[in-house]
Amino acid sequence: MPLKADLDAIDWKILRELQADGRMTNVELSSRVGISAPPCLRRVKRLEEAGIIRGYRALLNAPALGLDVVAFCLIGLHHQSDAELRTFAERTRGWPIVRDAWMVSGESDFLLHCVASDLGAFQTFVIEELTSTPNVDTVRTALTIRRVKDQGLVSFERPEIGGRS
Repeated sequence: MPLKADLDAIDWKILRELQADGRMTNVELSSRVGISAPPCLRRVKRLEEAGIIRGYRALLNAPALGLDVVAFCLIGLHHQSDAELRTFAERTRGWPIVRDAWMVSGESDFLLHCVASDLGAFQTFVIEELTSTPNVDTVRTALTIRRVKDQGLVSFERPEIGGRS
């Protein structure tokens, strides 16, 4: 798969380090990737401006905040016109319980990652919001048991990434 950006080995190291710890100082980052601080900062700024680094955020411990239920919902729509897909996608942005939403292919049209305070709150959302939403045909839910992997979205384990070492 061709890359959409011209990245060298140092850029990939920067991305790997920032994905693991986005709060480190530029001095620490430059030390980890093996270049001095000024060019490291220029590279980070270039990666941000190119849209490769989309932003930075804190990862919160949901159970510590009283959000104990994590579930996934597979949503099938009656009609999959572009307008209907966009309408449902826009509706997901207004549901605080939905933390991530993906349009998917296959038997379902959307996959929603939901976080709720308890099972009752999740059930209320499913019954009062999802199933009553116009154009929703099917709602299948899966409650999680425990998280077994928690990595950043991009994997850096494949040696062929970037075509460079």
